[in-house]
Amino acid sequence: MGIMRLSSSGWLNLKLSPVFNPICRAAGRNRIFLLSAFSTIHSTLSLYSSCHHPSSPHHYSFPMPNFSSTVSAPRGRLRGVVFDMDGTLTVPVIDFAAMHKSVLGDEEYVRIKSLNPSGIDILHIIQSWAPEKQRRAYEVIADFERQGIDRLQIMPGAAELCTFLDSKNIRRGLITRNIKEAVDIFHQRFGWTFHPALSREFGYYKPNPAPLLHICSSWDVLPNEVIMIGDSLRDDVGCGKQAGAFTCLLDETGRYNSEHYANMDLEPDFKVSTLGEVLHLLNANFELAP
Repeated sequence: MGIMRLSSSGWLNLKLSPVFNPICRAAGRNRIFLLSAFSTIHSTLSLYSSCHHPSSPHHYSFPMPNFSSTVSAPRGRLRGVVFDMDGTLTVPVIDFAAMHKSVLGDEEYVRIKSLNPSGIDILHIIQSWAPEKQRRAYEVIADFERQGIDRLQIMPGAAELCTFLDSKNIRRGLITRNIKEAVDIFHQRFGWTFHPALSREFGYYKPNPAPLLHICSSWDVLPNEVIMIGDSLRDDVGCGKQAGAFTCLLDETGRYNSEHYANMDLEPDFKVSTLGEVLHLLNANFELAP
């Protein structure tokens, strides 16, 4: 069912995106395949009830028809892997609670935290602030991020996973809400380059699917030929789901078993506790083809 879900909602997300519509960008077989697929999906979905359009942008869901359990779906083709950086490719070192308190103040932090027990999206909160207040907030955030750069460590298993992907000629991309300076230093210390590597300066933040759709477009691949890997259910899995990609949640400590995340209505296609597990699940579940 995971592949069917991604096929329908993922295609429709792309069709409705005025900026990142691969029909306008894809060439050759992808353009023909996209046009044909959209025609088929449009006819099929018209038989089912109308979509639910929640407040988050670019998110649409449709009831799916029941197919016989005797029909087994083929292994999906995987042509690219997109990673989160902080907490995924690097060991988590930023104290986000302290950062949020410094930006919001203790009382406001407690109030907003009570309304968002699964996590505070500080970048979206400060977008509505006055320019000068917003500038000071970004300075505080950047200071915490630079402190994290000084303590940057590569996540165990990251190098082995990248070596494996290179051996299969699978593309590697990166999306982070961190600043470009952190990405540049990460590339220097890690020794591997991720391309594209989109930082906060891109202008659209996860869970908005725009960064991931941009990477798919630049690679000339379809979103359902890509997997998004990250340690945030809201940001990384949310971004991947809305783009129509496969998703893998890295949960080292089991924190997403908490009841705080029970009502987020986000279910990753895969869940691992180490990056080492990712190599095995890719081999087992996908046709790895560049």
